[in-house]
Amino acid sequence: MRAISPRSGDEMPMSARGSFTRAYLAPFYLALWPEAARAALTRLAAPLMSWFRRSWLYRRTLSGPVPDRILAVPDDPAPKRLEDADGLLRGRFRFAGQTLDVKRGSVFAVVPPGPDFAAGLHGFDWLGPLEAAGGEPARELAHKLTAEWLDHHRRYGVPAWTPETLARRLVNLVAHGKFFLVNSDVLWRSRFFVSVRNQMRMLARLGARAPDGLPRFEAAAALALAGLALGDAKRAQLGLERLRQELARQILPDGGHVSRSPEALAHVCRDLLMVKDALAARDFVLPDWLAGALDRAAPMLRFFRHSDGGFAVFNGGGEGDVRMVATLLARDETKGQPFGHARHSGFHRLVAGRACVLLDAGAPPDGAWSAHAHAGTLAFEMSSGGQRIVVNCGTAVGHGPQWGDSLRATAAHSTLVLADTSSATLLPPGFMRDLLGPRILAGPVKVESRRKEGSHGIAVDAAHDGYLPRFGITHLRRMTLSPQGLVLTGTDRLIPSGPRRTKGAPPLGFAIRFHVHPDVRLSLAQGGGSVILKLPNGDGWRFRAGGGAVSIEESIYLGGEIVRRTEQLVVSGQAGAEPAECAWAFEMIGST
Repeated sequence: MRAISPRSGDEMPMSARGSFTRAYLAPFYLALWPEAARAALTRLAAPLMSWFRRSWLYRRTLSGPVPDRILAVPDDPAPKRLEDADGLLRGRFRFAGQTLDVKRGSVFAVVPPGPDFAAGLHGFDWLGPLEAAGGEPARELAHKLTAEWLDHHRRYGVPAWTPETLARRLVNLVAHGKFFLVNSDVLWRSRFFVSVRNQMRMLARLGARAPDGLPRFEAAAALALAGLALGDAKRAQLGLERLRQELARQILPDGGHVSRSPEALAHVCRDLLMVKDALAARDFVLPDWLAGALDRAAPMLRFFRHSDGGFAVFNGGGEGDVRMVATLLARDETKGQPFGHARHSGFHRLVAGRACVLLDAGAPPDGAWSAHAHAGTLAFEMSSGGQRIVVNCGTAVGHGPQWGDSLRATAAHSTLVLADTSSATLLPPGFMRDLLGPRILAGPVKVESRRKEGSHGIAVDAAHDGYLPRFGITHLRRMTLSPQGLVLTGTDRLIPSGPRRTKGAPPLGFAIRFHVHPDVRLSLAQGGGSVILKLPNGDGWRFRAGGGAVSIEESIYLGGEIVRRTEQLVVSGQAGAEPAECAWAFEMIGST
């Protein structure tokens, strides 16, 4: 079996692999063509629209009253690290896992190393850390960088003026702008607020065109926040209405985000709380729809937390910042507790004793919602006593583009992989992906689960049909957590249930992967019948499996801030025309 690497992952569609036939994928491509055609027309018109928005005539349409101060400063729970401020003071800019050293000249005159870096730079993500550092050098640097940005990007341009970057910059300016505006020159302040007015009005026009999902939500929240903080009632009302609409579209009845990413939900809560702060500062009544969204979302934040306080790693989200998560939950007035089954989001949470298990039992989101979704159906993560044990490999977001799609493949998740193939197919690189983004093209449609809680513990039975069209096989997984949280047992079954699995069909290899957190050490027990897992806190767990060969392989973990090498437990076997079954268990050493 292959270790996870920047180039690994399942084969792309239209390859020599017989399973990925043109006949199977053709309907999915055909369904995308109308949306792709609209995207192509928009792209063709982009140069003309960019020229028009940079023109003197268009800029005149942005005119109107100019604010002279920030009326409401919301509390920003986003992490602000002093080490980032120290790097900035030394000319080192770091965003999205990429670093740029600027010793002379302006950073805004240098070509950024990547689009994610550019988004952080032009989004003023450096402003929060500088304010946290405080002091005159930090204030002068914030003033200097803002002045340089105004010199280089006063007029419309890409990427500095895309709606998602505009939103990011306005939120940072509202939350942290007072830090460097104190005692600034009157003429410079006037220039600054003219630009902020233009940016806010531009966001009002472009926000609805931001990429669907979290970027469009953040554009609506930023417009509401900026309108409230700068005293622009029209833009504030427009932003609040768009925010209401996006909440209805993006927040599920159980409080989860439609992308099925725990970390995306944290960003939603951050934006909502900042808008709430601005409404309170202006003595406006908190709308019921906003209060209701916060009341639903907070229990889901708790739902996705491991025993170490961070999030489970699913669908493009990482662990998140533990301090930010704690701050968000500290502001939850209802203190709503998580339930065991998030039916609409498609997850189960099994908690007993000191153990916590989170299982993905839902289908990938549809269309543009799936731009960062993973092929991780029926994957799980497990922690105990503040230590993660079984994990998924993580997300490429914040770690550079070289990891690409490999971390979205099924092999990068703690679940079963059939025929070295992902359960969901990503839109491959090319013209269509360039237009529509790296969304999921095809994947599981029918994902079912049942939960039972009793004296013998918590049991979940789940199944998905992601392998059915190509291989004629359904994957079933049963997991049971003992009442004291000392034993987690599981059974994976492959059931031939389609015409492609007939007598005489060649067997298919499968691998059940259990990626282990980098802090956990693995060693084969004497006799080789089991594997011992040693945790940093001194706890020990034993892994056993039947129905396949157990091995230890290399893996990688990108759930946190850095790339870390780790290991994975792999149970491999073959599935033929008859059902195949493999049982496995994690048991705490010394438990009874």
